[in-house]
Amino acid sequence: MGVAQGVAALVIKVEIILQIRTGLAREVAAIMTGLALALAIFLFLLGLSGLFLPVLPGTILIFAGMLLYGFLTGFATLDANFFIFQGMAVVLTFVIDYAATVIGTKRYGGGKSAAWGAVVGTVLGVVLLGPFGVIIGPFLGAALGEVLTGATPNAAMRAGFGTLIGFFGGTILKLIISLAMIVWFFIRIFPS
Repeated sequence: MGVAQGVAALVIKVEIILQIRTGLAREVAAIMTGLALALAIFLFLLGLSGLFLPVLPGTILIFAGMLLYGFLTGFATLDANFFIFQGMAVVLTFVIDYAATVIGTKRYGGGKSAAWGAVVGTVLGVVLLGPFGVIIGPFLGAALGEVLTGATPNAAMRAGFGTLIGFFGGTILKLIISLAMIVWFFIRIFPS
């Protein structure tokens, strides 16, 4: 075998090795992408349940799922603008969470004591009553807050009802924003 034939054989072997490495790299990338997507979906589901259970930070978990996907896939399909707008959506849900309860409480005649009572009632309700405390806690907290400041029982019940209306209205808006965040994520990672 001559030198030329030896070099040719070596070049062929190197090409075969490079093809094998490229194929393995594609397989590893596909596995990582699948794992990243599975983890993101898990966090999305956990985040959506967090919209109804205040113990879980709903939209933060959804955002974390997107960030984890981006990290595990080298941010191939998700850029800085995507994350900036998603972060703004997360902040918007926090504003809605606060504003909806306050607006509902005020709309039905409640004052600051009803709003603070609703916040305390939510926390205590979840701790003492679990998921049902999310509904009962703010209502009772707002009503008790109004009674403690001298409101009539009827006015206190109205404030409690307003808190519930605000809570449910805010939850619906947060659900819409969360679903829009998730839909945009899938549009970005699976372009048509």
